[in-house]
Amino acid sequence: MKKIFYKIAILALVAGGFTSCDDELDQLPFDEFATDNAFITAQDFENGIRGVYRNLAFGNLYGGSDAGGMLDAPDILTDNVTFAQRGRGTRRVLHNFQYGASDEPMNGLYQRAYQMIYRANLLLSYADAYEGTNKANIVAEAKALRALGHFNMVTFFGKIPTQAGDANGSLGVAYVTDPDPFIEPARETVGEVYGKIVSDLTDAAAGINQTNDVGRLNRDGVNILLSRVYLYMGEWQKAANAANAVSASVADRDNVVGVWEDSTQDGLVFYIPNALPTIGQSIGVTWSQGSQNNLIPEYVVSFEFYNLFADDDIRKAAYTMEAMNQPPGGTPLHFNAIKKLYGREGQSNGQVDMKILRAAEAQMNKAEALFNLGQETPARTALDAVRSERYESFAGGETGTALRDAIRLERRLEFAFESQRYFDLKRWGLPVERSNAGDLADGSGQASDVLSLSVGNNKFQLPMAQTSMDKNPNLVQNPGY
Repeated sequence: MKKIFYKIAILALVAGGFTSCDDELDQLPFDEFATDNAFITAQDFENGIRGVYRNLAFGNLYGGSDAGGMLDAPDILTDNVTFAQRGRGTRRVLHNFQYGASDEPMNGLYQRAYQMIYRANLLLSYADAYEGTNKANIVAEAKALRALGHFNMVTFFGKIPTQAGDANGSLGVAYVTDPDPFIEPARETVGEVYGKIVSDLTDAAAGINQTNDVGRLNRDGVNILLSRVYLYMGEWQKAANAANAVSASVADRDNVVGVWEDSTQDGLVFYIPNALPTIGQSIGVTWSQGSQNNLIPEYVVSFEFYNLFADDDIRKAAYTMEAMNQPPGGTPLHFNAIKKLYGREGQSNGQVDMKILRAAEAQMNKAEALFNLGQETPARTALDAVRSERYESFAGGETGTALRDAIRLERRLEFAFESQRYFDLKRWGLPVERSNAGDLADGSGQASDVLSLSVGNNKFQLPMAQTSMDKNPNLVQNPGY
């Protein structure tokens, strides 16, 4: 997709540079258009893989962006949030499902993902001739990141295999494994793309280190991602098996608040350190700006969703907060604000680490997969492994439909404002149904403009950007746009 994601966007990256750091991911190591001398030593390949990781911190992926990215779009497109009238109006077109090809929703993610994929492919193209002791780990990381980039795109721009109809035969994305920056590949089917994602992740799980430096994937991270992919595919036993391969433990209840303030990394499997002088991005402004007593929120916790958090659920304190805004000469406005990404303890600048994979997901994926296999007792055990660290007490013991609903509720609560809700609704075949409550803490105020998106609506698959369509004659638009 030559000019789509390489010729313009990657050339812009080549012109820039990044600060070095010894043990973390912030070294951008090499010119994008490498020579045969670019990858020779072990340090060349270590630097090279850090350059692949660096793409994840861009705004349209996990770095926070007003145009939308992995940190916010999967919630903005759903029922977890309400548009806040005091904000700047960011991503309103996305929230209201008003997007078309000319609006180019999530095109930044599309470009950044392919930039990361290009870097991974470039490194892999030199790996065959390399015999260093770190080769297997580096190759595994590159394949895992290539899979992650394609997975993030296909979940937005394509159907999910468990959606109704011939989802596997519908349009996915191009799975690019060639480091040629001038190719113009056609979109592959969803089934083909997921098959290649699984192939890359399976290879990665076999070759990656059990532990790696902070800011880099390890075997647990790859297996969590693999379990999610299998879950999306409806491959229940394989999803459970991949989850069972994860050794990391769910964060202890006493540490849940601290995880989101960066005072502990309990339960984190893959995260990107976000601190000056290497990154230091204010990713939390994607949700709001200002102090807790003078907050300008972009989106707030929907009134309906906020009331699903039990008072003894530690996630209520970790993920949400009471905040206010004082209009000049007016009555104070109170919000149920989003606390995730707000800042480290005592701060409100949004500079927190980028959490991408957590151990709790292995248990939630396993619970859902085992339930779908009819294995309710072990499914409930996996669910309770999370619930026991979130509540002071809970009834439990659900069976049948009640157990299914409990798994879905805990998944919504556990991963609120964390890159999953939209995809869960898609793959479960459920509509977006927002409350008509307003944006203020008591449910008053103004509701979001659009309250629903029906099952089967073409808007569940975002359109290909018109600029991409214009520049790649082989790129086909999604139906309905």
